Amino acid sequence: MEGVNRKHRAMSRQYIDDNREALRDLYSDTHSRARKPRQLTKKERKALGLGRDRGVAHIRNVRINPLKANMVCRLIRGKDLAEAQAILAYTNKAAAPILAKLLRSAEANAINNNELDSGRLYVADCYANDGPLMKRIMPRARGSAHRILKRTSHLSVVLKERE
Repeated sequence: MEGVNRKHRAMSRQYIDDNREALRDLYSDTHSRARKPRQLTKKERKALGLGRDRGVAHIRNVRINPLKANMVCRLIRGKDLAEAQAILAYTNKAAAPILAKLLRSAEANAINNNELDSGRLYVADCYANDGPLMKRIMPRARGSAHRILKRTSHLSVVLKERE
């Protein structure tokens, strides 16, 4: 199976069919950062059948600080779906309703797109990455100004089925 670590060329359908088992083993294992193979394209993942074991939902450019959003993400990471929804319903944080809506979307994706059982779903991963900064200016004394950074987040939720 030579050519698996090809840098930028997409794999052909013929190549994927010929090396299906070896490619599935290579890309389904976890790797260290140094030995990580290149990222697959959406077509290649679909042809290999990878990513069918989870439901994923993303939301971009949410006007909330990622540190505050990650605080709520930590509460639900690793919890069952029903428990995570209950936690978000009674969490008094600005990120809670946004994450609750995202959780419902990830559940719908898992059930409708990947035919997963909703009773066995759990929050495998939940995180908030930095989005673009909105830079504003606050006038200060003697004609000077200070910079205000209004942070935004990219939120992601991944649901998987318990064994």
